[in-house]
Amino acid sequence: MKKYLFLFTFLLSFSFANEFKVASYNVQNLFDLKYDKTEYKQYIPNTKSNWNKNTYNTKIKNLAKVLKDLDANIIALQEIESIQVLKDLKKQLPRYRYTSLLKYKNGAVGLGFLSDIKILHNKKISVKFNNKIFRPIMETTFYYENIKFKIFNNHWPSKKAQESYRIKYAYTLLNRIKELPKDYDYIILGDLNSNYDEKQTLYLNKNLDDSLNITGINDILNTIKEDNTFINKTSIKTEEKRVHYNLWLELAYQKRFSYKYRGRNTTPDNILLPYSLFDGKKISYINGSFKVFKPNYLYKNKQINNWKVKRGVHQNKGYSDHLPIIASFNVNAYKTEAQNVTSIKDLYKVNNINKPLIIKDAVVIYKNGKSAIIKQKNNRAIFVYNAKNLKAFYNYDLKIFSIESFHGLKEIKSLAIINEKNKLDNIDEYYLNNTKDLTNIKFQNEIIKGLKVTYKKRYAYFNKNKISIYFKNKELIPKDNTKLLLKKAHIGYFRQKPQLVIYKKSDFEILK
Repeated sequence: MKKYLFLFTFLLSFSFANEFKVASYNVQNLFDLKYDKTEYKQYIPNTKSNWNKNTYNTKIKNLAKVLKDLDANIIALQEIESIQVLKDLKKQLPRYRYTSLLKYKNGAVGLGFLSDIKILHNKKISVKFNNKIFRPIMETTFYYENIKFKIFNNHWPSKKAQESYRIKYAYTLLNRIKELPKDYDYIILGDLNSNYDEKQTLYLNKNLDDSLNITGINDILNTIKEDNTFINKTSIKTEEKRVHYNLWLELAYQKRFSYKYRGRNTTPDNILLPYSLFDGKKISYINGSFKVFKPNYLYKNKQINNWKVKRGVHQNKGYSDHLPIIASFNVNAYKTEAQNVTSIKDLYKVNNINKPLIIKDAVVIYKNGKSAIIKQKNNRAIFVYNAKNLKAFYNYDLKIFSIESFHGLKEIKSLAIINEKNKLDNIDEYYLNNTKDLTNIKFQNEIIKGLKVTYKKRYAYFNKNKISIYFKNKELIPKDNTKLLLKKAHIGYFRQKPQLVIYKKSDFEILK
């Protein structure tokens, strides 16, 4: 029995021997206690701000707990002031034999690594502006199992600056990457101050857009294709140019956040991977391993437990305003994730499509221009972005190539018709009738029929409930307190909340 137990333990340990984890964490202004004249005002030591030995030690202790629990082999850090900070963290985390730091001479904070994997060398990639000092890009080369690989640690300008600043960082980084062989293994990570879907951010916030909706993360680092769909684990294998897969796409939309901006989920911290980490050679990404590290002491009641500073005074508690992100890698061949998808309902369980999927007997229950809603009988509905060849009320067998979440709305981005079947005379059973809670996520993309509501200030009120309502044509927006009969309304989802969408005038009637 002991022999078998030993063998099992040996095999188990061997299976994990070639696996390592990489994390990225913005630690929110970790300054030391030496006055260098480059500190932010509230981090000048031993002043009224209360940044002193006591508060410094508390923050070091708190962050060391996070890093210990995170249990990553390589930790990329942002917003650290000095090598002394890394040394003090290392005292509490002796497993990390290797440390490194990069910053500009007159910069307030920089970038660094804690690692138990050997660091060979660091390179500073400078990105400078005439009027501002930000941070360099940190290129660090690691050595693991006789393989060299690089990690590019980033902290791009915040959104106090317009997008052109982040584009300059992206161009500088891409030009350096182009100097590497195409099969070289590298990871791009850090606080890019860019959401994974930054083009949508710029579309909604015109003040950031000084680049004609071109973004650093999406357009320059090529995390999207020319048709604005995301690079996925299938398309990354066929693209000729240097493209990158963003690991945020591994998670369900509601779980995509590492930072809160005015209570809204955002993804400034990113991990981007090239094709070389999916080619089955040297180092490979472990499918589905990406996650946000958020134990209760870091995240509770939809709040991140940040380092507390009140009216410029440190409160001696908290951690960081960011959450760490982490992913696993190994030196074995990349394994494609198995997907058992046969229905529209199953599409809501996956975030990417590894290979084309077949959906049978999908009925077009609503058509508006080039878009449509399809549904299977006694199943779920889903929005189709490019449905110009689909006809209303027809039954189809379809091949699905890609799916995405547009501000949380699950949608099919690309499909092909396998078989056009019959046209249905009556599809009433496919519609959703009056229900108490339209905000339930399970009703996303359904078409509700015959709902009486009262419109007031962008909300529809019904049965002592309310839901946001959006009219595609602004000229159709009724006056407040108008009673409406919604003949057909799409239950959509936008920026983390459900809404009813009215596409055309024939979809509703004003009641007297």
